[in-house]
Amino acid sequence: MIENLNGIREVVEFKAKTHMRLYENVESEAYPPHCHTPIEFIVPLEKGYRVICSNRTFDLQVGDTLLITPGSLHSMPAAAGRRLIFLVDSSVLHGIMGISATLTSFSPALHVDHHASPKLSRRVQRLLLEMAEEYYADAPLHEAAIYARIIEILVLIHRHHVFPASLPENGGRKAEHIDLLLTICDYINKHYDEDLTLDQIAGLSGFSKYYFSRLFKQYTQMSFYKYLNNKRIENATRLLIDDRLSITDVAFRCGFGSSSAFTRTFKTVHDCTPSEFQTMFINKQDISHYLTPFGGN
Repeated sequence: MIENLNGIREVVEFKAKTHMRLYENVESEAYPPHCHTPIEFIVPLEKGYRVICSNRTFDLQVGDTLLITPGSLHSMPAAAGRRLIFLVDSSVLHGIMGISATLTSFSPALHVDHHASPKLSRRVQRLLLEMAEEYYADAPLHEAAIYARIIEILVLIHRHHVFPASLPENGGRKAEHIDLLLTICDYINKHYDEDLTLDQIAGLSGFSKYYFSRLFKQYTQMSFYKYLNNKRIENATRLLIDDRLSITDVAFRCGFGSSSAFTRTFKTVHDCTPSEFQTMFINKQDISHYLTPFGGN
């Protein structure tokens, strides 16, 4: 699976003339901590599979799906079995209102458990298998067909896991509130590197900070400050990997008031400090782990 690993950064080699790569993992090998910019879908087809993502452990069973968000540090212990691995460039999707906010709310990963959500799980896996068929069929606009299904998967998961049935109707204004919250999330995603406060963002919404906080948490399943910090850490991870800036430079570029605040928040998300994370990237490893492409020999 890991064909090009520089320290902890995997540079995914996409299929020619596409922004995606599909594997069928049949190797019983351990994969070290690594991260990459594409979204990753993991689907066990035979036997279970354990994935450690940031500081969380996911024990996947056949029928489950794990969505790993861009930049999330993850590893997999050796395990027998067969898994479908799909990596897709998410930058193509960021122009669509709500997609970036949705991925931030899923960070670092979201587990679709077939026991807890059987209907959702079946629909997601059907779409992933259709994506695999399109991937190898090479029919006209097959990449567009795959991205259409990815959008459908994100919408399905969002509506099931994030979309709040409890969001108050308020005289039939529920849809207006959701549009407003999407706009607010989009604003945060564009201005995360600024000194944003709850009072300021609540003011943009036109609500009191107490009412806004309740609506925001019902919609995103997290507080305003947790969402903001997730977005900051998501972008800090990219800077630590790509530019090798100092920890202080990364902290200020991502909106943190000090390197110590950045370090505390980063460790909460990734279970390591920014300097430890950067060191793992800089220390190159000679790793040659490969997966057999889906449908291959």
